[in-house]
Amino acid sequence: MKLDGKKIDDIARDYRVTKGSKFRLKDFDPGDTGSFKSDEHAQAALAKGVKLMSDLQKKLYAQDQWSLLLIFQAMDAAGKDGTISHVMSGINPQGCQVTSFKAPSSLELNHDFLWRSTVALPERGRIGIFNRSYYEEVLVVRVHPELIKAEKIPEPLVSKHIWEERFEDINAYERHLTRNGVVVRKFFLHVSKKEQKKRFLARLDDTSRNWKFSAADLKERAHWDDYQNAYEEMICNTASHHAPWYVVPADNKWFTHLVVATAIIETLDSLDLKFPKIIAEQRQALDEARKILEG
Repeated sequence: MKLDGKKIDDIARDYRVTKGSKFRLKDFDPGDTGSFKSDEHAQAALAKGVKLMSDLQKKLYAQDQWSLLLIFQAMDAAGKDGTISHVMSGINPQGCQVTSFKAPSSLELNHDFLWRSTVALPERGRIGIFNRSYYEEVLVVRVHPELIKAEKIPEPLVSKHIWEERFEDINAYERHLTRNGVVVRKFFLHVSKKEQKKRFLARLDDTSRNWKFSAADLKERAHWDDYQNAYEEMICNTASHHAPWYVVPADNKWFTHLVVATAIIETLDSLDLKFPKIIAEQRQALDEARKILEG
């Protein structure tokens, strides 16, 4: 399948990580735009991509066998909300659901860390989007390990190996989902510290966007290096062929949207989706319905 003269898979391939052993975050440039040198060029390709995605989503919904789970992780102001809005703009709302995971509630803290994600998984035939996810447990909780006390885990189980154990649990969970028809694709929107600062200042300058800024954002920015290390460890330990990570350059939003869209299109296209075939009995019923309507 091609988009604007390029193979769909070629656009996102350079950012896909399926084996984390040699992954280093420094090898990925947040300002990269691949072979696309302008917003206009990318927007034209994205418009076609949204149409392709819409057609594939209709088949996914009608076939009612597979489901697609898209996970978005990023530093603040990397553009998760905007990416979801732009890329999924052509999708029928009936076939798509978005779940934003905030700080866990008291109910969620009384369950294991995967519980709240499990109850939000997409049904067969649907696309589910996680704006943040269970990966927060090896990101924000790792950067702020004091948070783990609120999870009420028995003290003997909170050992120095807890992060490795959580990576192991996540890998097993995603393998389980894959074996049951949930296709998992994960996106880390990789923004630079310089660009994040620029976007924070833009939120302060624009009164209509003041609401998007929080003092907590600055506190987390102070832990920038810790988060970068946590993201690298996360991808190193949880990238796989069945649930790959896409380390998407996020300094140029127009390119971010294009990479995410093409990754989703390539994934849906690989499922060989088709509209259900009408069997003889169903065809007869349709013919009878036509006679009644035309009668």
